[in-house]
Amino acid sequence: MLATVIHAPRDIRVETVADPVLSTGADAIVKVVAACVCGSDLWPYRGVTPTHEPHRIGHEFIGVVEAIGEEVTVVAVGDFVIAPFYVCDNTCANCRNGVSTSCLNGGWWGSDDRVGGFADGGQGERVRVPLADGTLVVVPGPVGDDEVPGLLSLADVMGTGHHAAVSAGVSAGDSVAVVGDGAVGLCAIIASKRLGATTIIAMSRHPERQALARRFGATHIVEERGAEGVARVQELTGGIGADRVLECVGTKESMDQAIRSTRPGGMVGYVGAPNGGPELPVRPLFNRNVGVNGGVAPVRGYIEELLPDVRSGAIEPGLVFDLELPLAEAAEAYAAMDERRATKVLLRP
Repeated sequence: MLATVIHAPRDIRVETVADPVLSTGADAIVKVVAACVCGSDLWPYRGVTPTHEPHRIGHEFIGVVEAIGEEVTVVAVGDFVIAPFYVCDNTCANCRNGVSTSCLNGGWWGSDDRVGGFADGGQGERVRVPLADGTLVVVPGPVGDDEVPGLLSLADVMGTGHHAAVSAGVSAGDSVAVVGDGAVGLCAIIASKRLGATTIIAMSRHPERQALARRFGATHIVEERGAEGVARVQELTGGIGADRVLECVGTKESMDQAIRSTRPGGMVGYVGAPNGGPELPVRPLFNRNVGVNGGVAPVRGYIEELLPDVRSGAIEPGLVFDLELPLAEAAEAYAAMDERRATKVLLRP
């Protein structure tokens, strides 16, 4: 079968790899209907995260179950499923505490899953899913092709944007500023509106993304950065800053922007993967009583909550996919996102 393999920075290849096989009794084989490229995939693509040897890449996909191990009881052959960007049993203490990304038995796509050896990358024609009953979420059929982008967003970006809003405590009547206009930041706007925010400020310099931000519920656009950006947020929030600021990038500059844009007593919700050296300045946080909460998003726990709104059209996170390519053109998908020619790319095997 075909799958995406990263060999070195900016060296993405679609290669023939071995078909996945059941190996633990608790796993499943999923035929991929759609996968995608994540902003965090760009860190190894750009060389920020080192690639020591060629390996499968990708961690977001949806598809149809083709085979199951003898211990699998929840997922059945023929089910249409969403795979979150990590593996979890959904039963251990950490999963029950709402932090399934820290599952005691789970792991990450493309690395050891601790219960069955190597877990496949998600950008391929088929994927072996460890801990299938805990990891996969069944979507009741029938599933229309027009639903594919929205369902795929639940594998990561919609749940991650939601986690930023939940971590910051967004509630009815709040003012919210969103730092980052990628797919996660745009989904954080959706989440903020869904949770009742009335003032939603999108920090964006990209016209197409600004238009999508407004469609998703942004009431204001701020293009300025640094001190000027902080001043604009304050101007739009009665001179004090936003109640909640959602950091969706993961760099030192974006975290600084988020903290300084938050009102005294407000909260930053952060979900940007911290590969760009973000720091927490404890003295300014202390002096202004600004809180910081967030981390890697436990999206598995959000999928059932968000799924009805996605399927009904109440929210439209699938619109973040502004380019669709065949899996064979995965290298172009990475280049398009790296060069900001695309917000998020959907891949069809």
